[in-house]
Amino acid sequence: MATKKKVETGFHSDGVTLTLAQLLPSRQLPSGVKATVKYKRIEASVREVGIIEPLIVFPQNPRARRGANKQYLVLDGHLRLEVLRGMKTKTVFCLVAKEDEGYTYNRHVNRLSSIQEHFMIMKALRNGVAEERLAQALSIELRTLRNKTLVIKGICDEAVDILKDKEIGPAALKNLKQVKAIRQIEMAELMVAARNFTSAYSRALFLATPLDMLLEAGRKKKVGNLSQEEVARMERELQSVETDIRQVEQNYGENVLNLVLARGYLARILGNAKVVRYLSRNHADILEQFQHIIEVESLDG
Repeated sequence: MATKKKVETGFHSDGVTLTLAQLLPSRQLPSGVKATVKYKRIEASVREVGIIEPLIVFPQNPRARRGANKQYLVLDGHLRLEVLRGMKTKTVFCLVAKEDEGYTYNRHVNRLSSIQEHFMIMKALRNGVAEERLAQALSIELRTLRNKTLVIKGICDEAVDILKDKEIGPAALKNLKQVKAIRQIEMAELMVAARNFTSAYSRALFLATPLDMLLEAGRKKKVGNLSQEEVARMERELQSVETDIRQVEQNYGENVLNLVLARGYLARILGNAKVVRYLSRNHADILEQFQHIIEVESLDG
C-alpha cells in the first residue's frame, strides 16, 4: 500500500507579530498608489475589520534569534503595509515563509467575479454584518452594496452555476434577466463556449432571442434607430452564429483527436529519410504542408 506524502506548506504555521520597523519592502510601490481604488478598498477594510490576510515575510538572517532588531523581507502585502504605516500602527501579525520567493502568493490568485462577490456579501449579511459596516469595509456606497445583492436576482440557478466563476459584469448579467430561464442557460453556455463575457456580446445574444423567449412575450426589443426588419435580420444572423458556435464546440474534441493522430502518423512518415528525399524532389509543396501539420500544436490558432 502506497504511503501518502505529506504536503509541505510554504510558510511556518506559528506566525510572528512584528513591528513595522522590522519590515523591509521587496519592491517599491508606484507613485500615486494611494489614489487607486484598490488601495482605498484595502484601507477601508483594514480600518473597519483589521488585517484579515497576514503579511508574508522572510527573515533576513534565518539563524538570528527573534528580537526587535531582526528584520524581515516583505514578500506579499505591500499595500497592507503602506496602509498600516498611514494609520500609525506599530505592530502586525505575519506569516514567515520558508523560501525567499514572492511569486507564489500573487501569481496564482483567482480574482473575485461579480457572482462570487454577490455570494460573499450575502453570506456576510446573513451572519449579521450591518449593511453600513460592510459598505465601509468594501469602500463602496450603500446603494452600490444593495445593487450587488441583486446582481443575480431573476437569473436561474443553472445559469448562475455556469457563470459563477467567470469574469462577467452586472451589465452583461442584466441582459440575462430579460429572457426566460431556458434561454438564460443557452446564453450562458454560448458565452462560455465563445469565452466572451462582455456586455456587448450578452446584448447581442439578447437581441438574437426570439420574442417568445422573452419574459414579456411579444415585447418589441429596442435597438437604437433600427427598424423591425433590420432587427429581424440581425436576429437571424446571430442565430446562425449561435449554431456555428455549437457545432464547433461539439466537434472540437473529435477534431483535436484527429489532429493528434494525423501529426503522429506524419511524424513517423517524415522520420524516414528516403520518404523525405522523395517528397522534396517530386512533391515539395506536399512536404511543406506535412511539415506545417507536424508543427501545429493546437486548433486555437
